[in-house]
Amino acid sequence: MWPSLIGQAKAGGIDVIQTYVFWKLHEPQPGQYDFSGRKDIVRFIKEVQAQGLYLSLRIGPFIQSEWSYGGLPFWLHDIPGIVYRTNNEPFKVHMQNFTTKIVRMMQSENLYSSQGGPIILSQIENEYGTVEGAFKEEGPAYVKWAAAMAVGLQTGVPWMMCKQDDAPDPVINTCNSRRCGELFKGPNSPNKPSIWTENWTARYQVYGEEIQTRDAEDIAFQVALFIARNGSFVNYYMYHGGTNFGRVASAYVPTSYYDQAPIDEYGLIRQPKWGHLKELHAAIKLCSKPLLSGVPVTSSLGPQQEAYVFSGNSGGCAAFLVNNDKGITVQFRGSSYELPPKSISILPDCKSVAFNTAKVNVQYSTRTMVTRMKFDAVDRWAELKEDVPYFDDTSLRTNVLLEQMNATKDTSDYLWYTFKIQHETFGDRAVLNVSSTGHALHAFVNGVLVGSAHGSFNTPRFTLESTVSLISGINYVSLLSVMVGLPDSGAFLEHRNTGLRGVRIHGINGLKDFANYSWGYQVGMLGENLKIYTNQEPSPVHWSNFSSSPSPLTWYKSLFDAPAGDDPIALDLGSMGKGEAFVNGESIGRYWVSFHKPSGFPSQQWYHVPRSFLKPVGNLLVILEEEGGSPLGISIATISITSVCGHVTSSHMAPVSSWLVYNQSAANHGRRPKVQLNCPPTTTISNVSFASYGNPSGSCNGTTYTIGSCHSTNSKEIVEKACLGKRGCSIALSKQSFGGDPCPGIPKALLVDAQCT
Repeated sequence: MWPSLIGQAKAGGIDVIQTYVFWKLHEPQPGQYDFSGRKDIVRFIKEVQAQGLYLSLRIGPFIQSEWSYGGLPFWLHDIPGIVYRTNNEPFKVHMQNFTTKIVRMMQSENLYSSQGGPIILSQIENEYGTVEGAFKEEGPAYVKWAAAMAVGLQTGVPWMMCKQDDAPDPVINTCNSRRCGELFKGPNSPNKPSIWTENWTARYQVYGEEIQTRDAEDIAFQVALFIARNGSFVNYYMYHGGTNFGRVASAYVPTSYYDQAPIDEYGLIRQPKWGHLKELHAAIKLCSKPLLSGVPVTSSLGPQQEAYVFSGNSGGCAAFLVNNDKGITVQFRGSSYELPPKSISILPDCKSVAFNTAKVNVQYSTRTMVTRMKFDAVDRWAELKEDVPYFDDTSLRTNVLLEQMNATKDTSDYLWYTFKIQHETFGDRAVLNVSSTGHALHAFVNGVLVGSAHGSFNTPRFTLESTVSLISGINYVSLLSVMVGLPDSGAFLEHRNTGLRGVRIHGINGLKDFANYSWGYQVGMLGENLKIYTNQEPSPVHWSNFSSSPSPLTWYKSLFDAPAGDDPIALDLGSMGKGEAFVNGESIGRYWVSFHKPSGFPSQQWYHVPRSFLKPVGNLLVILEEEGGSPLGISIATISITSVCGHVTSSHMAPVSSWLVYNQSAANHGRRPKVQLNCPPTTTISNVSFASYGNPSGSCNGTTYTIGSCHSTNSKEIVEKACLGKRGCSIALSKQSFGGDPCPGIPKALLVDAQCT
């Protein structure tokens, strides 16, 4: 997907691709490096270079980024005397080793711009200012050491530290926020540029929370304001977020990541966000000469309005007219300008407006999932019930409750805690009480599920309480603690405690605490340890026919052929509960469909299956289901952009691309708003479902459109003639386009909705 994603970013007016470097991926064991396949960072950077773009390399190597353990490899935890991210010699040794490894790789391939390569910036550490105070005097000492270590590697390009107001010279302090245009105090030295490393295009989701979107107008406003206030560099976080395959997502973070970005999880362009930002980028680039060489001057245009003007001796001039209030008309250099609420108008010549951040004149698009295959037949599935281990089955024994991360070493989400009790001590019925800082818990007594519970991102500690029936003699209690990603942030990450924190049983003889008791442990599931999700001949286990009665802790497998075509593919797991899904041995990520949002819908239902994971026929799908969901409801869908909609009024801007052509005209004749529709590659406009030139009601981000009191009766005919059978078309908002004015004196709009096939 790399070439396509990078190409779409370039087409959107992006100049620089920014990426983290994932220590956890590249050094899975001390001194053992892996840069193969999807981990080939050099190949990725060379692809960026091949497409003519620059690169910003955020080495970290702590990166947070909603990655498990903040991107740190868990083996660091076992280094004697280590304290992460402070003036601690064991940590500094390993951090310097990895940073040096990455830098030397880049230098050996001539990838820094000082060598003619694409890398123009590097980052050391990540948002350290948020935890620095916790380390007292050792925090600032570590910052100075990290900066000196990085600069000493002699890359020939600047280093930066994000959210680090005390970044030592020459390292650049940068901003991460939605509102750096308004909130960034600026660089801490006059010879440093103003850099925005993370402009959040949405917000990462956590299980149980609604998706938080961010509209294109707000993003554009903040970018334009940041540039107007002498900003040099803006990076969108994320421009493409993608998928947290496998177990890489951090605690309570779903598999889908920043699907609301300008390029969505599946690699499809999300409109109008992508297009509106493309127009913004084009408008800013029209201002390049005065921005780079002009002298900035700020002047007031009203109580909450101001002008940022850049002009120089060469005669170039650019202006950003900022309105922080409701809509208003302002005077600037003898002319009147209407500024919509909370908006910025960009004037590349200080005269004519090329772009306004609040006026979206690009299309909206609709993404559709079309079911291509259902797994609803019993005979399509085989199953394997996971064994519930008893205390007598375990080899790892202690007399205390183990901390889960230290016990599993991040090799599995699962840790079994087992013990045994005598019936005579508690009677026929007892109450089991378990306190946990793991993320989910399934309790079994004598192999039978007696209860489940889970925490949440904001309430990590939870309690399971269940009345259980006991049999005569020995009873076996097996508690499956489940992590859904490791924590990714905060000070003293190495001391974080997860897993079971307390176990008590209340019976006929009162309450007994099992914190200090004889415990047996098993790391991981048996099927997980045997890798039964891969194609193995012979199979290490015996699969049974599907029993048609779903049960907890069950593996399911089926075969399927890849859907025809090139559209992205998703797995609908809406009928399942919680677990992990695999295709041809590749984990497509954890799922937790049963964890609903306040709206009542799953946190995530659709799961991306890259076509590169698939063969034409005979693909192996394996599901590990913890809770008892039914695989008969699983289906496979293809995802595509099926409809596009454009809506402009007389107050909208013309496309920025027309500015250079017409800006010499005193009256600016010829620059008219246009509805521009574009279907994805390999598709064309097959139907125009609505078209009205006049005063139609509704909008593209709504659900219905209706013809208003003013309507040109030939609207649909004109649009169909211009658009049907074509991948893209453009219709100007003008009476000439529609053969006359249907209602003189009434402001006009054009709204078109069309389908792509």
